[in-house]
Amino acid sequence: MRNLMAGAIVGMIAGVAAGATLAAPKVGQPAPDFTASTFGGHTVRLADLKGDVIVLNFWASWCGPCRHELPMLETAFEAYNQYGFQVLAIATEDSVPEDKLRPLATHLRIPFVKRMHGPYHDLDAVPTNYIIDRSGKLVYAKAGAFDLDSLNEIVIPLLKEPIPPPPAPAPTPTASPAPPPAAALGASAAGADEAQPPRRD
Repeated sequence: MRNLMAGAIVGMIAGVAAGATLAAPKVGQPAPDFTASTFGGHTVRLADLKGDVIVLNFWASWCGPCRHELPMLETAFEAYNQYGFQVLAIATEDSVPEDKLRPLATHLRIPFVKRMHGPYHDLDAVPTNYIIDRSGKLVYAKAGAFDLDSLNEIVIPLLKEPIPPPPAPAPTPTASPAPPPAAALGASAAGADEAQPPRRD
């Protein structure tokens, strides 16, 4: 019995691990969902930004390249937001306390995230950037800072892509009309006979 229970537990753990592997962000695949809570008190989900080009930027206050990259992302956000460009800046856990981060969050227009739920994380270094295209596919996931030229090289072609149309609603099944009652058919038939001119033999 114990062996059976142990086997079942191992199987459950393996299933969870496999599910986590499947849910991990992978370039070229649909981006996994996320839920982000911002310093502005908003909750943002991937579905809320459907049709936009999204940058998820993981950064830390002690990271020199991050301090250069954030103002550049702010500039790009201000220039391209009207075309459907979104940036979420996610501070890593070992960054500054929330009360010290809040003034910076209120100074910039980029939404600053204080809690992120989803399989995204820094890729062993900061900054780490993920880019999701208009169709919801993950097209970029790397550690390393962008400059404006390298960001534009990826983002501008994505912004030029058309916004995918919403999926067509499923057709509503229509019931077949019920056949008329037999009495009505008989009446119609009788009426039809009466309407015929008399035969002349």
